[in-house]
Amino acid sequence: MSKKGKVLVAMSGGIDSSVTAMMLHEQGYEVIGITMKTWDYTSSGSSTRETGCCSLDSINDARTMAVDMGFPHYILDIRAEFGEFIINNFVEEYLAGRTPNPCVLCNTHIKWDALLKRADMLDCEFIATGHYAQLRKENGRTIIHKGIDQTKDQTYVLWGLDQDCLNRTMFPLGGFKKTDIKQMAKDAGFYDLANKSESYDICFVPDNDYRSFLKHRMPNLEAKVDGGDYIYKDKKVGKHRGYPFYTVGQRKGLEIAMGEPVFVKEIIPETNTVILGDKDDLLENHLRVRDFNLIKYNSLPEDFIGLTKIRYKDAGTLATINTIDNKLDVIFHSPVSGVAPGQSAVIYEGDDLVGGGFIERKTIPAL
Repeated sequence: MSKKGKVLVAMSGGIDSSVTAMMLHEQGYEVIGITMKTWDYTSSGSSTRETGCCSLDSINDARTMAVDMGFPHYILDIRAEFGEFIINNFVEEYLAGRTPNPCVLCNTHIKWDALLKRADMLDCEFIATGHYAQLRKENGRTIIHKGIDQTKDQTYVLWGLDQDCLNRTMFPLGGFKKTDIKQMAKDAGFYDLANKSESYDICFVPDNDYRSFLKHRMPNLEAKVDGGDYIYKDKKVGKHRGYPFYTVGQRKGLEIAMGEPVFVKEIIPETNTVILGDKDDLLENHLRVRDFNLIKYNSLPEDFIGLTKIRYKDAGTLATINTIDNKLDVIFHSPVSGVAPGQSAVIYEGDDLVGGGFIERKTIPAL
């Protein structure tokens, strides 16, 4: 047993998780690599070549790295748990007129749970992943802090982790830039790894075409929802292909000529209606957040002011936040555009992740 401890490293076969394992191994930890098989691409109906963290090539790459470095590697098949929870939720959210956040749910309910269970079985004190984030202890809590490479920061998808998970988690890459990680791989002789392309698609939608995925999962869906109304300025202006195939903020692919750009403002599944609006119609000053999890504080201070991000690539907007009826009430200091129910609202204080939750649907308007 290493004096530093025993750590289970989640290895996807990509450069980040591979260098994570390599770093910890070189630092003297007793490393065990594990690759989670979350999805079978043949089940997606996609014609795209199997790529990403669940592909056979990626699993083999992770195993090769472990063998080369001299530590054990295991494959964990969690397709059943992943499909029952993540895939079902993904479909249900679109059917409810919301835009799902599968990566957040997977981290919170599937991957960390699976890693910690296997870590206990293998007597590992810690688990580690290749996320670009940092951890520190303060006031008896483990706090997530942004990684120093702001272009790669991944704290947005980590808001759902609880203190028990964080107390056993390591993020070795948080103090490095992506260019540093690539150089480490090259210096260690892993040139193919350093030049390996990265996938940013949802793992179970490899071609990034969620509409085809929904149709494959529910063959009768298109026929049931086709022909709903587009509403613009309280008037019917055309027919759409079915409300689940649209997202708030969408402009392209609407297949309607209005003489000027229009966007999806709201989706009403109860009436199979898609509300359109101008760019300014997408602006919102207020939202409610459900199922929130706090990381930095045990309870949110009254009239807390924090930077709130409503999507992964969002720069964030200052807002005053209070807890009301077990939900977060967020009032923005300046309007934000394209608030999509189902997406995550994530709150920061400086570079510290305060917490987050899911954006709630607004009250259904009368038509």
